[in-house]
Amino acid sequence: MSKTFPSINMKATGKNIESLRKQKNLSVKEIQEVFGFESPQAIYKWQWGDSLPSIDNLVVLATVFEVSIMNILVID
Repeated sequence: MSKTFPSINMKATGKNIESLRKQKNLSVKEIQEVFGFESPQAIYKWQWGDSLPSIDNLVVLATVFEVSIMNILVID
């Protein structure tokens, strides 16, 4: 009997991050400044579903977007 485990849908999570950012009327540049990143590439990679924010960055995003981490992640 094989078990199936949930996984994070990176593309859907990325679209979720973009949607939540837009709902808060925040630009990618503003999110970049929150994190102190030198370039916006990490934010774009999150939004495109190419990578996921680290756990500590998810906590910051949840605070900025005023949602729980589970409202950011899309679990399959």
